[in-house]
Amino acid sequence: MNLYDFKVMTRKGEEVSLEEYKGKVVLVVNTATGCGFTPQYTDLQKIYDELHDKGLEILDFPCNQFGNQAPEGDEEIHTFCTGRFGIKFPQFAKIDVNGENAIPLFKWITENTKFEGFDGPAKLVLSPIVKKMDKDYKENGNIKWNFTKILINREGEIVGRFEPTASMDDLKEAIKKEL
Repeated sequence: MNLYDFKVMTRKGEEVSLEEYKGKVVLVVNTATGCGFTPQYTDLQKIYDELHDKGLEILDFPCNQFGNQAPEGDEEIHTFCTGRFGIKFPQFAKIDVNGENAIPLFKWITENTKFEGFDGPAKLVLSPIVKKMDKDYKENGNIKWNFTKILINREGEIVGRFEPTASMDDLKEAIKKEL
């Protein structure tokens, strides 16, 4: 399986095939509007602006599974993100990334990646919260928090996972290598 085997819902409720991104380097991100990491939208948009013409696509999947940080509807989320952060990359319908209601795309991601660990000062805050939700969090591929980023190469294969605390500079360099 690869990225192109999946279909997802647009924020307008239409099913689309991710095959439309064939040949692109794709960054899949689960997001939330009320998260401490929400300002990463600014960095993501800068990366998108710089690298989109070279073949990068960023696919934004809002998710409300972590701390009730995206309770709004799809259009409210989109209005917030475009108005506050000026995002121009595709934003899809709000989804679950873990559990029985996780969409197939994220089931594939969590089955084929591993948790990379939290970095920096946020580690002290996130680790105890995540451990309460998932005692074995260090041992499985479940998404741990908002703004986890999955890097997919031009062949639709997962080549990297970046936790929300990962350096945006490191992420940008990994993207450039795939381009």
